Amino acid sequence: YGRIDIEEERVPSERRSAMDGIEDAVSRRGFAASIQTDLARADLKLRVAEFVMITILAVVGGFLLANLIFGSALLGMVFAVVGFFVPRFYVGYRKRQRLNAFNDQLADTIGLLANSLRSGFSIVQSMETVAEQLPDPMASEFHRVVQEIGLGLNYEEALYNMLRRVPSEDLDLMITAVNIQGRVGGNLAEILDTIGHTIRERVRIKGEIRVLTAQQMISGYILTGLPVILGLVLYLINKEYIGRMFQDPCGWIMIGVSVLMITIGFLIIRKIVNIEV
Repeated sequence: YGRIDIEEERVPSERRSAMDGIEDAVSRRGFAASIQTDLARADLKLRVAEFVMITILAVVGGFLLANLIFGSALLGMVFAVVGFFVPRFYVGYRKRQRLNAFNDQLADTIGLLANSLRSGFSIVQSMETVAEQLPDPMASEFHRVVQEIGLGLNYEEALYNMLRRVPSEDLDLMITAVNIQGRVGGNLAEILDTIGHTIRERVRIKGEIRVLTAQQMISGYILTGLPVILGLVLYLINKEYIGRMFQDPCGWIMIGVSVLMITIGFLIIRKIVNIEV
């Protein structure tokens, strides 16, 4: 029994050392810093090596799934490429969702900071109040700021670290105002009230624009995905009919032109509905 216990203790340590080795190898690559930044902004508790392993599994899984369902190595390659981008799309989706939630809470956060300053709290104590009373992601970000200040950073550096994790223009405006007030003086509560009102109006206008352009964005997604879905359905119904397109050079040209035009149309739709405020 003693030998079994020793073996059971060795296996986790070997797995950790193998993952650490992969982490060391990946961290030397130029893309590691970009992936680490994206994971931090998406609030995903993953290391770069773990994300790379997930990407590899998605590529292999997409290839095997296509071979199992369609029995085609060509479609397997297509699904492998899709599997490569799926984790990145998910990280991008998490980043956008977290950034939108953060921006929606920012006006209330600035109001709470201003009220805390009027009550006699310092700027650090006001940040602690935000970390205790507001929900995530605002609470977690300000909690990290307070922790960094407790470890020896000044609040300017801690706030800029938060800005790197949450690349929000409104947050940049608030941090700039706080840092300027710390250097030249002034009534920070009144400044924050003005900034909070501006951000609140901007969030309201963005919400109205999002509602007005939602139908156009859904139309863009449907028009982009419909040819792909229809092609897969036709391939499942009649493989010989669709398979001829992959056997003739003219078919490959048609596929390439179609993908290019669909992509351009989707980008144009996104450009039209992306209204800056």
